[in-house]
Amino acid sequence: MTTYPSPLSTTPALTDEATLEVALDCLQQHLPIQMEGGYRPQELFELLLRAASRGDSIEHTARQLQGMPSGNGIRYHLDKLNDMETLEQQLNQALQSRIPAKIRKAKHRIAIDLHLIPYYGNPSELEAAYLYRSQAKAGTTRFFAYATVYLVSRHKRLTLGIHAVHRQETLVATVTILLAMLHPLRVGVKRLYLK
Repeated sequence: MTTYPSPLSTTPALTDEATLEVALDCLQQHLPIQMEGGYRPQELFELLLRAASRGDSIEHTARQLQGMPSGNGIRYHLDKLNDMETLEQQLNQALQSRIPAKIRKAKHRIAIDLHLIPYYGNPSELEAAYLYRSQAKAGTTRFFAYATVYLVSRHKRLTLGIHAVHRQETLVATVTILLAMLHPLRVGVKRLYLK
């Protein structure tokens, strides 16, 4: 169990180990995945968190770590997560499970961003449903798009929800879906920023 310093402690509140432990616990609690080959979900999530925190590829990170699944092994297990609606729901439950109590029942500055990840190649039927068309960038006009809603407080962001944008979804629908996520969290909107 992670212990946190008292408010008067001279040690930092977060360490790399404590942050990793909390993130791993949250992912394992909310994102069940069956592993094969003698590996555990914790190893999959550790590798993914390391790659994401360093802006590195799965393949490169897997080669650098001993006793971890290969890049192909990681992708094999990630391919099992093919129900986008269930995955989105699980990820949002994970994000929202760690919201501090003082955030609730208050109004905040809320921001919504749209993120585009370039797509190249021939999409599968599952992928095609989530390919978003936009202005040419990075040599393509097709992207995977996801939108995030987060609050801004003291120059820090707290992500409250994420949404995979369907190809037939309008931007108004996307904003509506994200704002609807705030209601059960009892988070009010003082000001809304759209980017």
